[in-house]
Amino acid sequence: MNEKTWYRRIPKTDVLLADERIQNMIKKQGKAVVMDAIHMELAEFRRLVKEKKEETLLEQRLEFLNDHIEKRVMEAKRADMCPVINGTGTILHTNLGRAPLSKKHMEHILTIASGYSNLEYNLEQGKRGERYAHFESLLCKLTGAEAAMAVNNNAASVLLILSTLAFKGEVITSRGELVEIGGHFRIPDVMEQGGAVLCEVGTTNKTRLDDFERAINEQTRGILKVHTSNYRIVGFTESVSLEELVSLGEKYGLPVIEDLGSGVFINLEKYGLSHEPTVQESVRAGADVVCFSGDKLLGGPQAGIIVGKKKYIEQMKKNPLTRAIRIDKFTAAALEQVLLEYLSEEQALKNIPVLRMITTPREKLEKKAADLQEMLYSCELAADFKIVSCDSQIGGGALPLERIPSVAVAIFPHFISADQLETRMRALPVPVIPRIADDRVLLDMRTIEEGSFSVIASQFKQLRVLEAQQKTEEKTAGADI
Repeated sequence: MNEKTWYRRIPKTDVLLADERIQNMIKKQGKAVVMDAIHMELAEFRRLVKEKKEETLLEQRLEFLNDHIEKRVMEAKRADMCPVINGTGTILHTNLGRAPLSKKHMEHILTIASGYSNLEYNLEQGKRGERYAHFESLLCKLTGAEAAMAVNNNAASVLLILSTLAFKGEVITSRGELVEIGGHFRIPDVMEQGGAVLCEVGTTNKTRLDDFERAINEQTRGILKVHTSNYRIVGFTESVSLEELVSLGEKYGLPVIEDLGSGVFINLEKYGLSHEPTVQESVRAGADVVCFSGDKLLGGPQAGIIVGKKKYIEQMKKNPLTRAIRIDKFTAAALEQVLLEYLSEEQALKNIPVLRMITTPREKLEKKAADLQEMLYSCELAADFKIVSCDSQIGGGALPLERIPSVAVAIFPHFISADQLETRMRALPVPVIPRIADDRVLLDMRTIEEGSFSVIASQFKQLRVLEAQQKTEEKTAGADI
């Protein structure tokens, strides 16, 4: 059959729209989506004809034309953002959403988000309230600060602080602390957007107190210390402590601002990690304003949290920029729930997923690995599964040199390569994101909840992920993890 004959066999759009099955699709999904699917499917058929594909393939394409149209409609209606299983061992994986929230907290957020709430309503007084009121007293109680607020991320915190306290004035910062915070966003750029003039002092590896003092002039509006949470300078180094900067700030009447980055409330040294400055330590040292992320070591939602002296926080709350970068009801509800856990360190370690992952002992990880290994072997898959030692990491720019001893299930496929398996795992209905090391696919137990084991095993078996020829026609979305 020649090319023109195949083109003539393509049904007209009007004919397709009159089909009962297509009409039902339109009623359920909307005409615009169905029309797009029809146009795309017909264009695909024309492409196959032009490329002179086998006639049996073309016949099948025409025979199951409505099936292909329906598949395109369902794909168009399917949400692109989906849950994934994190098998990388990176706890605060920026690309995978950083800190996960607990299901208990999400149930409360769902209740708040699915109806009305007292987000900005004072129930006692019966008048307009403040969205920070739901967690400000908690932040003050936990950190020792006089006042607190939150905006949509930590870069926004720095922007707001500088816009409020140092607009058109100079802010002194050490050259060794001019960090890039990811995605090409750099502290000097954020400072510039905040209307502050950067005054760099010292060198990359050495900055002294007299470097700061010599730079102070009538244009100086503040001193900024940035905790280098995402890298370390080692060797021939010297830096100025927060306490020294606070004394200098008091001498000249200048506010001292500290950007802590990760922001942690618990001393992680007790759990085998290096010391990471806590928010409480910065407040006790006398910093006038401290800011940090909500979705890193705090284990909460994305937010930029600001604590400090009341007079400065009140100025920020009145800054018009605050409205542009304020948090929404979801973040306010989530932040309150996470902060409530910190009233008991024991409860925080138990109920905040990030802290639980960081502090899970190796023995428990070995038990989890054995359970997953047994489940995978019971599926009679075309691979070997071995329990191996590995290292997890915090991620998210926190404790960059820290490696946490962990345990993984290593997958050794019989018929496909590690790279092929990794590609297939990413294409699953519930994608599984592993780590590849030494030509092995690793599933690190530190970042995988036990409830996900059955999802991994069933997908591997039903979709023949480890076979030479993978089964794809039964893929469906929406599996529960």
